[in-house]
Amino acid sequence: MSRTVLLDCQNIWKLYGAGADKILASDPSPSLDDLKSANLIGAVRDASLQIMKGEIFVIMGLSGSGKSTLVRCLSRLVEPTSGHIQFEGSDLLGATDAELIEIRRKKMGMVFQQFALLPHLTVLENAAFPLDVQGVPRKVREERAREVIELVGLKGREDYYPRQLSGGQQQRVGIARSLVVEPDLWFLDEPFSALDPLIRREMQDEFIRLQNMLRKTIVFITHDFDEAIRLADRIAVMKDGAIEQIAAPEELVLNPATDYVAEFTRHVSRAKVIRVGTVMSDAIATDFAGDVAHDATVESIADAVESADTPHRVMREGRVVGQIDRKAVVDVLVGRM
Repeated sequence: MSRTVLLDCQNIWKLYGAGADKILASDPSPSLDDLKSANLIGAVRDASLQIMKGEIFVIMGLSGSGKSTLVRCLSRLVEPTSGHIQFEGSDLLGATDAELIEIRRKKMGMVFQQFALLPHLTVLENAAFPLDVQGVPRKVREERAREVIELVGLKGREDYYPRQLSGGQQQRVGIARSLVVEPDLWFLDEPFSALDPLIRREMQDEFIRLQNMLRKTIVFITHDFDEAIRLADRIAVMKDGAIEQIAAPEELVLNPATDYVAEFTRHVSRAKVIRVGTVMSDAIATDFAGDVAHDATVESIADAVESADTPHRVMREGRVVGQIDRKAVVDVLVGRM
């Protein structure tokens, strides 16, 4: 089934330094060496991607890879040096300042690593703040704010101030504030990286729960591959401002397009990303120990399958599509797959 493209980004460049426009006019694809010779920094280089409606699209890379700059170009917080961006079929780079303000107020939500809560406002007032800026009546905005506060698990803390909250709770307020406008497109720039590992895992679980309920279109930045594979439908890996590969997590691990992607994913546990449907065989057994979903990760079903003397049926939409046995699971666990 085809999916709707919500954001279409083609050949985006963001160069810093004098004469950036001139070098792209004379050479539409300058190399890193060309840019260095011209005393230019290629923060984003010839990036093209499409964000599908309802998906979680993760952009990842090491520090300085260009991922945050690219997302700021996609939202026009930073103006690209060249390229084309369409949002909902309209030219985002051609939008006027007034049109852009409306898009950001009503169609785009943003959450950054820094919570940026207003310390003199309560949780309720912080969550309702974007609607206050829009001039929404107080009763309406507070009703909506209470809904999203409950959604992110902070019901009962509406009258708390940020200083009275933990780091994870403050991040939830930031998420509530971005959700209150019901955005069509949600940008999250390393929102959990400042949290300790336990709270970070809890926030990832909360994020997955919210996405299962809301089905937002999300662009999520991280440098943590484990976080990426937990959350992403597709991942873009960046290096030196350029996109090395865009693929589902499983595809990145099994079929890296470049040596860099191969090295980037080398130490990832394959059982976390490989799906049952990839390693299943035809269903020829007559006795099955149980059922597993075709899109489950091998890690999630490993214990059950390994401890069984007979294969498990692999199910998809109520139909048997194959079987998986102990050997197939072990092959993945020990790296033979």
